[in-house]
Amino acid sequence: MSNFESFFRRCPNCGRRFEIRLVGKKLVESESIEEQRTIDSTNRGYFGGYARSPLEVEETVPTYIEIEKFQYAYKCKHCGHQWVEIREKEHKEA
Repeated sequence: MSNFESFFRRCPNCGRRFEIRLVGKKLVESESIEEQRTIDSTNRGYFGGYARSPLEVEETVPTYIEIEKFQYAYKCKHCGHQWVEIREKEHKEA
């Protein structure tokens, strides 16, 4: 990775702050999930002074969720300790 990024966190080895660098990031796994979501909407109102019965509308809408797992490699500038962390990112689209 040509562009190094500094992070203001603690090194798990020496405990120093402000010495962490991201030295690598790669996509480990990508998964798309389709989920059915139910939307309830109730229309309540009055007509001519009389209460109308509520109209309940229920609709099923597909929602797509993309889950990406990234592996981040870090290095401490102070002690040289290297470690990796895996994090998930979710993107929801209706």
